[in-house]
Amino acid sequence: MADSTMLSAGMTRDDAFALLQEHNKEPFHIQHAETVEGVMRFFARELDPLNEEFWGIVGLLHDLDWEEHTDDPENHTVYAAPLLEAAGATPELVRAVQSHASSINPDRPAPELQMEKVLYATDELTGLIGAAVLMRPSKSVMDFNVKSLKKKFKDKRFAAGCNRDVIREGADMLEWDLAELFDRTIKAMQSFAPDRESFEA
Repeated sequence: MADSTMLSAGMTRDDAFALLQEHNKEPFHIQHAETVEGVMRFFARELDPLNEEFWGIVGLLHDLDWEEHTDDPENHTVYAAPLLEAAGATPELVRAVQSHASSINPDRPAPELQMEKVLYATDELTGLIGAAVLMRPSKSVMDFNVKSLKKKFKDKRFAAGCNRDVIREGADMLEWDLAELFDRTIKAMQSFAPDRESFEA
């Protein structure tokens, strides 16, 4: 079901990207932000088409403060709030960004809207998919599949920094099994970047 309310981010996509670049210099982080944005837009077109722009901006800015505060992961998105507010972000945008960090900081709002649940479920998963894709001869997500992803997911040594528990929790929030989440997220990544050589997160 789509979230019925029209959501405003308080900024354009161009504004959001400029803000992202102001606080993130590593191409790795920029690419991850754009990947999550693309995934969010894909899901929005199916689940909440009225708010595709909002979903995309949430994805683009979800890790706004990560690069500058990697030494303080427990306060991830806490630092982002004043940066977002100063740039004109609405309370809805700030809340959505902060909700994906609720697993590491219980003071952050828990995901409630479908959009927030999708972000929570797919953020870590895009990283796992990206790492797995880099191991393939093609280095392309276009020939990647659920079976391959399941193997990488079960191997805790692979991409060990990827939190499998968060992915499971996100799937539960969405009331999808892992296979469905895997399939839909792979398709999301295939939908917007078929010509890119690799996906990193």
